[in-house]
Amino acid sequence: MLKTFNAILKNNSIQWVDETPEIELDSSIKVHITLLEETATAKTKSNGQKMAEALRKISKKNIFAEIDPQKWQQ
Repeated sequence: MLKTFNAILKNNSIQWVDETPEIELDSSIKVHITLLEETATAKTKSNGQKMAEALRKISKKNIFAEIDPQKWQQ
């Protein structure tokens, strides 16, 4: 029979909240982990679309036109 335990996954380690399962320290067991909250990275990930738009706006302003690239590299 499957048992459910409450835990927090932090820094790739499991921290048990309530009851701790009885597991031998040297053994391995198969687990199913269900994430109950959406991660912050999934909410803020934009596949680079915002960055691409910002770079397009900068390029249209032509703000680097007066800079001599050879002098700048020296």
